[in-house]
Amino acid sequence: MNVSLQFRLSFWLSCAIVAVAVVAGTFSFVTAFGEANELQDDILRQVAILADRHHATFTEEPANAEGSFPSIENRVFIKPLGRATPHDRVTPELPSQLSDGFQDIQLHDRSYRIYVKTLKSGTRVAVGQEVAVRDEIARDGALRTLLPFLILMPILLLLARDIIKKMFRPLSRLAKELDESKGRTVSALPETDLPEEIRPFVVAINRLFARVAESVSVQRRFIADAAHELRTPLTALSLQAERLNESEMSSIAHKRSNDLRGGIQRTRHLVDQLLTYTRVQDYKGVVEPGVMVNTSLQTLLEDLFPLAQSAGIDLGVGQGGDLDAYPDLWVSASETELNTVLTNLVMNAIHYTPRGGEVDLDAREDGTSVLITVSDTGPGIPLEERERVFDPFYRILGTGQPGSGLGLSIVKSICDRLNASIRLDYANAQRETGLMVSIRMPKS
Repeated sequence: MNVSLQFRLSFWLSCAIVAVAVVAGTFSFVTAFGEANELQDDILRQVAILADRHHATFTEEPANAEGSFPSIENRVFIKPLGRATPHDRVTPELPSQLSDGFQDIQLHDRSYRIYVKTLKSGTRVAVGQEVAVRDEIARDGALRTLLPFLILMPILLLLARDIIKKMFRPLSRLAKELDESKGRTVSALPETDLPEEIRPFVVAINRLFARVAESVSVQRRFIADAAHELRTPLTALSLQAERLNESEMSSIAHKRSNDLRGGIQRTRHLVDQLLTYTRVQDYKGVVEPGVMVNTSLQTLLEDLFPLAQSAGIDLGVGQGGDLDAYPDLWVSASETELNTVLTNLVMNAIHYTPRGGEVDLDAREDGTSVLITVSDTGPGIPLEERERVFDPFYRILGTGQPGSGLGLSIVKSICDRLNASIRLDYANAQRETGLMVSIRMPKS
């Protein structure tokens, strides 16, 4: 069972506070109890001194008519020894052979604390108090010393919990920054305003990030260089395939020539996607002031309409198919980035939509952002696959369609850099068919 460090620290610190409070409370109680008894001994001694100083006389009348004293504070008795005097429950008959000083005696199942003193007149007097009464007074006083512990202990527990929580906030902030980081690489974590115990850990993480970033950068450069070197021979192969197709040949050779041209075309498309992907990943420029969505939609329709027509796809836009009906919509992106996003989405839609299907584009203002949607009537993407389709080179099995698996990854990378969000839904939610890609971009 994994228990959080914060919980364990709070638990053991709380146990330490409780243990210290118990030990300190016990010591305080015992000390206060002993001091209260010493104080009461001193009262007995002072009473005997006052009786000697003022030449006290002793009558044969009881303390009061009822034979008891009205309050606990008055339950101190004084009586001469060796003389017959009335006695009651509070003033018992004491033996005359008691020696001077303090002593505890047991009379009639009661314990008494007695102080015996010989007066200047030669009379021996005993000043005493019942032990149960003394203990009750001392216990009440000692219990009052525990009140500060009973009040401060829960306050200390709450303060300790709050202090520990605040001490762990830098770790929580670092975890949140890591969790909310976008893109395929992680930027260095801030090393300022951190406790000394955490800073070496953060420095080590940043060094690891730097090594990972360098390794990824080397891989991307290799992919970009390889893709760039492949473009020239692929272009030459494509031209040779075109010339070969124009030559006189049998129907079987002509069919194989067409297959060759199609394979070369798909390879060129993969190379172009690789180059685009590496450029997107390594882009470190500043977002341009803005671009108008209407213009990009118009350019996209003009460029991809022939491809859609040859595939038997109805490519159009909302607002009745009239771009002029759209208001001017500006987003914080460059023209190249927006065109790359829209081109990849529409080409994916055309690629996976069966002949006779539809691909629709739409854009509208939504608060402080612009919502762009691309929907099709293809098979759609299952819910369990929607997170992985943004990974490079990932393709859904069973579609029967060739592809590079880079289109949505390129779109996701650009959206992350532009602080735009991307969402995948079924175009037809009831039948769970078709795909609708919604991109929310900040307005410029």
